[in-house]
Amino acid sequence: MPILYKIPECYNLFVVNLEPIDIPSLLRQYGLHPNKSLGQNFLIDPSALQQVVDSSGVSPEDAVLEIGPGLGSLTRLLAVRAKHVVAVELDASLLPALQQVISPFTNVIIHQGDILSLDPAKLMESAGYLVIANIPYYITSALIRHLLESPCQPERLVLTVQREVAERICAKPGDMSLLALSVQVYGSPQIMARIPAGAFFPAPQVDSAVVRVDLYPQPRIEPQLLDLFFRLAKAGFSQKRKTLRNALAGGMHWTSGQAEAYLLAAQIDSKRRAETLSIDEWEVLAAAIKFA
Repeated sequence: MPILYKIPECYNLFVVNLEPIDIPSLLRQYGLHPNKSLGQNFLIDPSALQQVVDSSGVSPEDAVLEIGPGLGSLTRLLAVRAKHVVAVELDASLLPALQQVISPFTNVIIHQGDILSLDPAKLMESAGYLVIANIPYYITSALIRHLLESPCQPERLVLTVQREVAERICAKPGDMSLLALSVQVYGSPQIMARIPAGAFFPAPQVDSAVVRVDLYPQPRIEPQLLDLFFRLAKAGFSQKRKTLRNALAGGMHWTSGQAEAYLLAAQIDSKRRAETLSIDEWEVLAAAIKFA
């Protein structure tokens, strides 16, 4: 039975009638199987797909970079709302089926390749685009850094990730992680929706969540401190059970005395642990070292 996808009235568009995609049948038609090594779990539930689109706030003026379109279930809905969609798919075997699904839409361009090896500036006409992605855990941090450190930056990220990863991205001091720092330096994250495992095919073992990250005009860290900031954070979180003094000494190849002195200069208790520090405290530490 056709599913009605409602376009918000403020867009002055209309209700779009789309037949839901039968993902298992489409896979059989093309002789395909979900690739576990690539983390392929296709989002198939219509209400969950609509939640992702609604969370993005995409409008007819927006350009969208979709990462991991899979078989196009979400791509179709984005094509209805957005000015145009650039979809980047790593798995070349999915392209024939994906092209069939999006063939009615003239505002979708498909690129086959690894997004981590592609320059966003060569994919998108200008900065300020939206990134919408259903991504596996193992590339989450690398993808976010790749996009947010590009000169052609997006305005917003909307990521469907494992629920635990979503909660880590949105963590506060006391429960921080390197992933949380990597995101929150560049933007403000919030969990927009929770998606049960049964909304995917095949169903993963854990539930997922939709995280929206609204990016700041400039990173919260001064540009000249950014590299050192991340080197320090990586060292601090590399041995989370150790005190900052010991973790930084090991990760930065300092003596314990050097680590103690730098932390003292930044007025940070050397017995604290990395997850308790705020972004501002990491910046103060980086400044104390760089300008010592």
